[in-house]
Amino acid sequence: MAPGISAASKTRRRLATVLLCGAVSAATSALTVAAEADTPYSPYVSESPQRQVYFGDTHVHTGLSADAGGSGTRLMPEDAYRFARGEEVRSNTGQPVKLKRPYDFFMITDHSDGMGLISDLLEGTPNVMEDPSGRAYHEDFNAGGQQAADAMFRLIAQFAQGETPPALLYQPGVPAYRAVWERLVQAAEEFNDPGQFTTFIAYEWTSLVKGNNLHRNVIFRDDADKALEVVPFTMMPPIGSQNPQDLWAWMAAYEEETGGDVTAIPHNGNLSNGMMFPLRDDFANGKELDAAYAKSRMTWERLYEVTQYKGDGEAHPLLSPDDEFADFETWDFGNLDVSEKKTDAMLPGEYARSGLLRGLQLQQTLGVNPYQFGFEGATDTHTGLSTTGEDNFFSKFTTVEPDGERMTHAGSSNPDIGIEGYTGAMYNAAGLTAVWADENSRTAIFDAMERRETYATTGTRITLRFFAGWDFDEEDAKAPDLARRGYAGGVPMGSELPRADGDAPRFLISALRDPMGANLDRVQVVKGWVNSDGEAQEKVYNVAWGGDRRVDDEGKLPPVGNTVDLSVPTWSNSIGVGELSTVWQDPDFDASDAAFYYLRVLEIPTPRWTAYDAVRFGVEVPEGVPLITQERAYSSPIWYTP
Repeated sequence: MAPGISAASKTRRRLATVLLCGAVSAATSALTVAAEADTPYSPYVSESPQRQVYFGDTHVHTGLSADAGGSGTRLMPEDAYRFARGEEVRSNTGQPVKLKRPYDFFMITDHSDGMGLISDLLEGTPNVMEDPSGRAYHEDFNAGGQQAADAMFRLIAQFAQGETPPALLYQPGVPAYRAVWERLVQAAEEFNDPGQFTTFIAYEWTSLVKGNNLHRNVIFRDDADKALEVVPFTMMPPIGSQNPQDLWAWMAAYEEETGGDVTAIPHNGNLSNGMMFPLRDDFANGKELDAAYAKSRMTWERLYEVTQYKGDGEAHPLLSPDDEFADFETWDFGNLDVSEKKTDAMLPGEYARSGLLRGLQLQQTLGVNPYQFGFEGATDTHTGLSTTGEDNFFSKFTTVEPDGERMTHAGSSNPDIGIEGYTGAMYNAAGLTAVWADENSRTAIFDAMERRETYATTGTRITLRFFAGWDFDEEDAKAPDLARRGYAGGVPMGSELPRADGDAPRFLISALRDPMGANLDRVQVVKGWVNSDGEAQEKVYNVAWGGDRRVDDEGKLPPVGNTVDLSVPTWSNSIGVGELSTVWQDPDFDASDAAFYYLRVLEIPTPRWTAYDAVRFGVEVPEGVPLITQERAYSSPIWYTP
């Protein structure tokens, strides 16, 4: 007998062993029976995992971009990645800052033109100091503060008008240029952690046509081995070009030569003075667009950045006068360098909704829709800090990081032509890109972006589902497996709805509030269509909402209310609802009209970042500055083609 073990204890162990063996035998028999059954007990056997939603920022600048570094940003790519994955860092003005929630994926998009320039300007390398403009920029940028900010705007203006001094025209071939590109690629590789935090190799192509913004962010699906076979395409000749069609040719050549995969995402049409969604070719003496242009643009530009720090680009109140939510964070004073004032005639070529309508019109004549893009959101921060929380907003430039004067900080203006410009209070704490992907990896997220299964938010993390089909019913909207039913019975956001005989299409919709945010006010369907006469039309439908409100005869829904307390500031989730789902059928459907549909989801009112600043710094808010906002999400459209 082993020391310390009694005879009674041994008896109990023998009995337990007999019982356990019997249980194992019974369990084995049960497993055998289940394995032999036609239908396994587990409902997930042989089923692919449902796609998950991942949130990220696709547009971030660090101190390696000339305008960012020149205006005081000293955070580098490595700092930006550490911050985005949830670490606390010190801002460019020395303030501790941290995210409430880390991002799932992240892209640093430093400018392709001028890579390496800002480092040489700050250091004062011999080639820079030999040039009078170089010496002046060296002194101004090192002075910091407003002097550096003014120099930054001066540099942007020279670049926008094609007047950059030759000594400062950093392009591929300049040693410093290649070194910066390699650093950006290596940093993306170092911080890429699939499944936890995915980073992408990327850059921003910064085309400006006499100050009109045509910028695109270029995103690689690939790793360093392919991305380092090239250097970024630039805007400035003789190597680069202002024409987006030349960028698309560069992208096609990259894929052909490397076997890689790349996409481009335009942004800030509101600063393009009508050039973002043209009806004619601005680079070919205004000739009519052709099918080749339409096919190329649809191929290389699958998404559009619909919201960011420099304004929201979904709709404009003059273009959508019946839409009470169209005037949201609107920037419409001029082009990027304020060299030309905005006119009403420019607006249809600038906003996402009007761009989608123009796409339907062009499809009637060209057979291809050049503006068949999905939606995504980003920050365009130039501080290295991607902050979309209204209570944690570090703005676009170092000069407007949190302090008591940033609301009145002056941006670009041009009083000679009547452009008052903007102030720090106009910056918008937006946005985010949400993707429905199979996993958190470069390939899965990139593939979701290419199939346009994405949506944009103004910083909130609403969970949004949107499917179109012909046979959905209300039971599908109530089912716990709503997404499975959506994929099985229709197509998701970003898709084309196959033609089918029968009634109007049915849309399966689900919106869930940000678990750390505000309740939902309503879900709207935005429809745009072109009739047989080629006339573009639009309508906004309220399809689901919280409370006992009723839609009036004109289709309008009363406001949800307002619980914001500006003295704190805070709000209450005592109004609105946490979840909205429905099946909606288009009551105005005409099977002969091409159309698109997308969702706009609004939260209840909450404090804007200006309200937090007013309390924290005890400052008086300038007249006209909003203190309350309604965060929102925009799904990618679904298209119907007769």
